Amino acid sequence: MSSCIILFSGGLDSATTLYLAIQKGYQPYALTLDYGQLHRREIRSARFIAKPLGIAHEILKIQMPWKGSALLDKTQTLPKKRSLRQMSRNIPSTYVPARNTIFLSLGLSWAEARGAESVWIGANALDFSGYPDCRGDYLRAMQKVFRLGTRRGREGRSIRIEAPLIHKTKAQIIRLATKLGVPLDKTWSCYKGGKQPCGVCDSCLLREKGMKEAGL
Repeated sequence: MSSCIILFSGGLDSATTLYLAIQKGYQPYALTLDYGQLHRREIRSARFIAKPLGIAHEILKIQMPWKGSALLDKTQTLPKKRSLRQMSRNIPSTYVPARNTIFLSLGLSWAEARGAESVWIGANALDFSGYPDCRGDYLRAMQKVFRLGTRRGREGRSIRIEAPLIHKTKAQIIRLATKLGVPLDKTWSCYKGGKQPCGVCDSCLLREKGMKEAGL
């Protein structure tokens, strides 16, 4: 059985990606990063979703003391009630500097150490907050890094980046998640990270939009 590393936050997109990898016959190794995010509530969701699947689940704690994001710094304001047009035009304060580059690099390291074939990420470039590291051109560039920066890549056995949701709308992702049996009610999307979703941050609004369009 082929194995893969899943970058697994506990959110809707990453949970769908995890279930999709399982459906395609991969043995997944889930990697959750505890990087000091204020919405650490998602880590609890990651644990809850991974446990009944009986898969290897690593929660890795890293530090980003320089902050630089509203997800890391309580003094910064979370965007609220932004329109889809605003999301597509402006990179928000919730952008974490080079986050996916860090995450993909850690996933790559684990994949090469374990002999896994690929690193899966739930990045999406349609219904998203405008992050630069969730786009196709970025992932293509990182694929080149995977090839040039590893022993396996130089030996002609490069580890692949798989981003199966990159061109899907949030409604399409939700429909796919439902088909795969993802426990949607256990996933966490809110950036605020309280006991209940705030309902006004970009992530909450995109989730709500997707749910309505998917008929849920």
